[in-house]
Amino acid sequence: MEKPALAGIGSGGKGRADLLGSENAGCQVAALADVVDATRLSTTDKRLRSVAEMRDRYSQVPFYRDYREMLADMGDKIDAVTVSTPDHHHFHAAYFAMKAGKHVYCQKPLTHGLWEARKLAELAAETGVKTQMGNQAHAQDHMRRCVELIRAGVVGKVLEIHAWTNRPIWPQGFAQRPAPEPVPDWMDWEQWIGPAPFVEYSPLIAPFAWRGWWDYGCGALGDMACHIMDMGWWAMMPDAPLSVSAEQSGGTELSPPISSKITWQFGPGEYGSSRGFKFHWYDGYTQAHFDPDTWALVKESEDYNHPDERVLEGESFKNFGSVIVGEFGKLFFNRTRQAWVLKSTYKVDGFQWPEPSIPRAREQDNYLEWIDAIEGRVQRGQSDFSHAGPFTETILLGTLAQRLPGEVLEWDAPNLAIKGRPELASWIHREYRPGWEIQA
Repeated sequence: MEKPALAGIGSGGKGRADLLGSENAGCQVAALADVVDATRLSTTDKRLRSVAEMRDRYSQVPFYRDYREMLADMGDKIDAVTVSTPDHHHFHAAYFAMKAGKHVYCQKPLTHGLWEARKLAELAAETGVKTQMGNQAHAQDHMRRCVELIRAGVVGKVLEIHAWTNRPIWPQGFAQRPAPEPVPDWMDWEQWIGPAPFVEYSPLIAPFAWRGWWDYGCGALGDMACHIMDMGWWAMMPDAPLSVSAEQSGGTELSPPISSKITWQFGPGEYGSSRGFKFHWYDGYTQAHFDPDTWALVKESEDYNHPDERVLEGESFKNFGSVIVGEFGKLFFNRTRQAWVLKSTYKVDGFQWPEPSIPRAREQDNYLEWIDAIEGRVQRGQSDFSHAGPFTETILLGTLAQRLPGEVLEWDAPNLAIKGRPELASWIHREYRPGWEIQA
């Protein structure tokens, strides 16, 4: 069998990891698309140098600045793509690739906007291409085992879930845009902006600071929730949330908050209590601020936002973790260690340790599982867009709440709308810049 021919959309940083991960899983890299022209690059920044490393490694394959042009040119010469761009390009890159019949591995969060997440899940089902989102721990055995245990009732019916991170570790909370600077000759700024509203170039936006701007990123929530909320959300497989609310500090119209707490209310579902369950998210440092003079995030202490002792019970999870609280106990989980902690004070009547029911990923590898799906060894990647789409919708609903702190937003999932708030429609389905419109 010939190796799947892969095109990389984005080749530095996570792009490098996705290219090498896919190559190691059995792909043959056939094309690259990136807004950074490595032949003009002189910087020693290792994140940019990774673009040059990939350009050197794959020097014999065609290089494009515009992935739309690459998809049109390469046609049947490629089978699959990796999407490793800033968040605001995820939808367009994945959409055009799937429309062309290509399998897609897309970095998290799946999309930048709510409508986009719904649309990619629908398009994946319509086209039948094999997909996977880049939340790599989804492939680990201990995550899949914990999902099985929660569904089997190891803590009883679930009352609440808590997940937290110490991020952002980059600047957020900007009240104004930075002064424009000349575009470096190695960057195609027009292509980098893509579907987003045009602004003049600044190194305080790109290539590395985009997560802290609503126009291009989703802050700490978008960066980390697809990892840290994953086990809890997967275990519950809930219907869409009923409502969401947030408390935050430092957020502005331009930029995500420095810290926040978000609460989603869900119905009971199969595994929740009869009253439903709440999913709580915590991010950021409790004593930090954005310094407009140095353009830096300044921490007054190392205390970060996390659940209180009632929830944690002395368990120490450095920087991030999650806890599922049930009627009969708690399950503590950390995605980066092959361990979990179960605290149960009551015997659950009739509980039996379940046999494994979720297929295990080969070598616990997210890329291998995607390639195995492409080549027919497994039916699907477990983090394909049927999972990643609704999951990302839930997370991105939290970004709406961050922008409207103190309000309870009731979610009308069938109509992709906040009940009674038609003025928020443009936050749910954003308008694209001329030349990037999509009629779907």
